[in-house]
Amino acid sequence: PGFITTKKGELETVDDLSKRFDEAAKFADIDQLGIAPQCGFASTEEGNLVSEDEQKAKLELVVETAEAIWGGVDA
Repeated sequence: PGFITTKKGELETVDDLSKRFDEAAKFADIDQLGIAPQCGFASTEEGNLVSEDEQKAKLELVVETAEAIWGGVDA
């Protein structure tokens, strides 16, 4: 699900995202779920006021949250 907003630079916490996954897991098996940003970082022609560094931090948050929920990723 698109639990990580791309509309503003403020980062969600891994704890908050994990709680959202706990709620979603009531309706689908946790292994059937995935994590992704809400939508693209430029969902309007004008784009969003999210810096490149904030975009990178949000993508790092995707990885950190996935590792917290499903364990480490094999490279």
